[in-house]
Amino acid sequence: MRVSIHLLGRFAVSVDDRVVPAAEWRRDRAAALVKLLALRPGHRAHREQIMETFWPDADPDAAGASLRKAVHFARRALGGRDLIDVSNDIVALAPDVELAIDTESFETAAKAALRGDDSKAFAHAADLYGGRLLPDDLFVEWLDAPRAQLQQRYSDLLRAGNLWQRLIALDPADEQAQCALMQVALDAGNRVEAIRQFNQLRDNLHAELGVGPSAATIALYEKALALSGTETVSPVEQIRTSLAWGLVHLQSGEFDKASEIARRTRDLALGADLPREVGESSALLGIASMMQARWPQLFRSEFIEWVRAKPAFVQHVFDGHLCLSEFCLCSAKGHAEVAGLARELLTVAEEAGSSAGRGLACLLLGEASLFSGDLDGAEGFLAAAEQLLQEADAVAGRVLAIERLAEIALERGQRWRAGRLIRRGLADAERSWLSPHLIMRMQALAVRAASTPKMVAEEILAGDRLLIPGACQPCSMALRTASAIALAEAGDLEQVDRRLNDAERIAGMWQGGPWAAALWEARGVQRRAQNKEMRALAAFEEAAGRYEELGRPRDQARCLARMNPAG
Repeated sequence: MRVSIHLLGRFAVSVDDRVVPAAEWRRDRAAALVKLLALRPGHRAHREQIMETFWPDADPDAAGASLRKAVHFARRALGGRDLIDVSNDIVALAPDVELAIDTESFETAAKAALRGDDSKAFAHAADLYGGRLLPDDLFVEWLDAPRAQLQQRYSDLLRAGNLWQRLIALDPADEQAQCALMQVALDAGNRVEAIRQFNQLRDNLHAELGVGPSAATIALYEKALALSGTETVSPVEQIRTSLAWGLVHLQSGEFDKASEIARRTRDLALGADLPREVGESSALLGIASMMQARWPQLFRSEFIEWVRAKPAFVQHVFDGHLCLSEFCLCSAKGHAEVAGLARELLTVAEEAGSSAGRGLACLLLGEASLFSGDLDGAEGFLAAAEQLLQEADAVAGRVLAIERLAEIALERGQRWRAGRLIRRGLADAERSWLSPHLIMRMQALAVRAASTPKMVAEEILAGDRLLIPGACQPCSMALRTASAIALAEAGDLEQVDRRLNDAERIAGMWQGGPWAAALWEARGVQRRAQNKEMRALAAFEEAAGRYEELGRPRDQARCLARMNPAG
């Protein structure tokens, strides 16, 4: 008999030629037991270690009963009692048959390749790495160490073997790999490929969030542009070089210089009719002003100038300021300040006859009303914003309006309507250069709107697949907390702590906004599910207080209601 287990990129088991159907693993603990034993040295573990891993808070009798059930269902799925052996308190996986596990095959080949210098050995070992360890179990804490170890081994293998394309697939923001490929292209005289690699790196570093290539990488890019003379350098290439240097100055704290480059680059983009680059230049300018505590004044002057003088590009300028306006709206009492600004800007847009300007002002007013607890007022502004922004083809702003309308539907208990809005928003978001941010935010609502346990699990899994390296951390906060709350309410506590720990780390990096309050609320749900009622009440009370400080009465009321679920 031969048992084959795949853990890299997927979970699959076959016994001889029979593939164990996925339905056989519907008992999560049966699958988890097989995964744990497959990764353990010798494929065995003491029953106490297994119980501590899976049921750390259960009393020994309850944990022992749960382990016996897991063993029973694992044996049934595998099709043989002898495939999970229990002797002298040791649980072993397939001790008397041939056992093939892809992680072990990869580790053996990788170690052998790293001891030598054979390019074929490097490539062969890399072929055995089928993907991230158990990608559908990203928030299972006991898998963190083996997952990191395997991924590091794969990274070392690719780097040692100069397998740069695969390294970029593993980490799209790996500058060493991108620069190596740029240099290979330059050595071959392939200007186009070197430029393509730079643009790929630039996109993957999320230049619109203030993270850009290093000075050394930009110098390689400029070398590529110079290969065929400056007269053939396109406006797009000039603009991307300029934006990259602007980000270097931004990261060095030279905010005035970054602002100067942003304005100059935006003028070039405007002249070349490049709307995305107009937005990216505006983002660079906005981030520099935010760092100097000048953003509201800048946004006001920008809005007025562009609505009156260059109405066709208003939505693209706003795209560049989108994350910054959301950050200010979410700060303490920030929505009151932004609402006052938006009322002024609405008047300016109406006088200028700008649909895009009116739509953006209505969007801000709708968001401010929503945060203030006025659902009817918010819905009126947001519906108007969606219509106006659709007329102006302002995709990002329209998706944001749809997102807020879906929030209102959820507040009113209209899950069916929220679901319809979410589907529309996700479809539209694909058209925007800000799609990674917009989709992440919309997926948080999809988790909240799911109406059955199966749908909740599917939406959480879809959200987890968005949390890739380089994903926008602030935009992920709502998704992380929504997933943690949904899992806790379903009694699936294993992954909750890890998810909230990740969210707390991000909240510590991005101070301000409702995230701290949302985390206290999620912790309260978790503590209640753990039957720690006093700690749950304290967490809800803290969350309510923080929402009150932010001027969010409906969020405050929800947390107070959680303190008295029977009432």
